[in-house]
Amino acid sequence: MRTPAVVALAALGLLAAACSSGTTDSSASGGAAKPDKITVAASDTECKVATAELPAGTSTFQITNSGSKVTEFYVYAGGDRVMGEVENIVPGLTREVMVELPAGTYEATCKPGMIGKGIRNPLKVTGEHKPLSDDAKLSEATASYKRYIKTQSETLLVKTQEFVDAVKAGDIEKAKNLYPVARTYWERIEPVAEIFGDLDPAIDARENDVEKGQEWTGFHRIEKDLWVEKDVSEDGPIADKLMADIKTIVEKSNEATLSPLQLGNGAKGLLDEVATGKITGEEDRYSHTDLWDFDANLQGSKAAVQALRPVLEERDAELVKTLDEKFAAAEAALETHRQGDGWKLHTDLSKDDLKKLSDVINALSEPISRIASTVSK
Repeated sequence: MRTPAVVALAALGLLAAACSSGTTDSSASGGAAKPDKITVAASDTECKVATAELPAGTSTFQITNSGSKVTEFYVYAGGDRVMGEVENIVPGLTREVMVELPAGTYEATCKPGMIGKGIRNPLKVTGEHKPLSDDAKLSEATASYKRYIKTQSETLLVKTQEFVDAVKAGDIEKAKNLYPVARTYWERIEPVAEIFGDLDPAIDARENDVEKGQEWTGFHRIEKDLWVEKDVSEDGPIADKLMADIKTIVEKSNEATLSPLQLGNGAKGLLDEVATGKITGEEDRYSHTDLWDFDANLQGSKAAVQALRPVLEERDAELVKTLDEKFAAAEAALETHRQGDGWKLHTDLSKDDLKKLSDVINALSEPISRIASTVSK
């Protein structure tokens, strides 16, 4: 899951549109020239974005975390719809995210500590641009990925309902068996589910991701009651809310219009989740069923790449070859930990096992990170 976030974003100064970190593209129609990269200086108390106004089209935000807390960066449209994001920016790290933004008003947000809503700053986008989805092959790529999301979300509804029914019936063993199965389908669609503001944390927040005074709900709340408390007698309302939130996410996900860049960013985001949550055992810390999520993230990432495959083959055949090799290596490494119809528990893996898995994910993350720039050519 993606951890929700608290961001301290200092006032976004209405600076000149030229970015201090690179050259600008003066060919954009309307508004100011487009910066080569928009620098974002993040700390524990502020987030300084190099410009408050951009021309429509694709933009790359380069975020450097000089604080002591892990941070995140988001570009929000109205209703907290996520247009682009980059998570788990550890202190001292610089990361980038490429976002396609049509004309409109947005908010650029950093989230030190990775909880809460953060400090919002206005970002104005002006002028016109030709959407990436006007390209026929990119349009088909997004349509193909939407078909994948639809099939996965249909099964998510069924499996979550089975899980919820078991919880409400007080059948702890059945609920335990169903928990990682339902989450498999959730993890596969999460790049789209994460677009919709507070719904993702309501479904998938871990206990330490919840702000003081806020109610903890969702999968992980029930997970703790199943494995630690061994009592779900009071979890009926939580289970009902989980099901209602899943239904809302599925409806919104199937209606969402996606940018081709969101496929590339989503594929990378799923691997980042593996590296920061599943490998460490932080995600499913009570059930230790992290490898189910690992597999689901890997397959969800691969589905996004496969949808883009015709475009990638045309623009960078060597990248496709590398992706195929690295996906195969990651799948082979994970397969050694299969157990029956599922996977070994995280606690059954040695440090060497975890390092090998981490290595193959890191090796895959590098070529995945090149997809967005390839798509935007």
